[in-house]
Amino acid sequence: MREPFEIRTPLNIQTCAGLTAGDSVLLSGWVYTGRDAAHRRLFEAIGRGETLPVNLRDEVMFYAAPTPARPGQVIGSIGPTTSGRMDAFTPRLIEAGLRGMIGKGIRSPEVIDAIIEHQAVYFGAIGGVAALTARCIRKAEVAAYDDLGPEAILRLEVERLPLVVINDVRGGDLYRNVVRRNG
Repeated sequence: MREPFEIRTPLNIQTCAGLTAGDSVLLSGWVYTGRDAAHRRLFEAIGRGETLPVNLRDEVMFYAAPTPARPGQVIGSIGPTTSGRMDAFTPRLIEAGLRGMIGKGIRSPEVIDAIIEHQAVYFGAIGGVAALTARCIRKAEVAAYDDLGPEAILRLEVERLPLVVINDVRGGDLYRNVVRRNG
């Protein structure tokens, strides 16, 4: 088994091009959180030609809404949300510069096409271990849409967040590969 790739944000095309569906990754740097309500707002702002409250260029969006931090913690539990909930909005965000996404579950053909066209990557995070995932978070701050409460866009500093590449820049799809292998 190959050692995980250690990569840092912001992502660039070269980093994304070096990843293949099925690769293990340890991600460090800054990422944003966002779920469907925040995605809808970003999508609509782009449609109106407005400046976004966060610069998406080469950034990574973690589809998550963490629980509140307990005293002495940086963040509460944080686990991936089903990515399909963001699929209606994601191609436009990728076109606006979003380079990586973290979630769980399959993506729509439109999202996969946008990933290929704009040289982005979709990472899968492990569901069901939200308390352990929180240990990879070093800092957390509200970046936009504070009125959304736990679904506000947060800016997180992550260290060695374990992920797997689900969709790569060449159209590789880990889920499709597994189904093919297992019939």
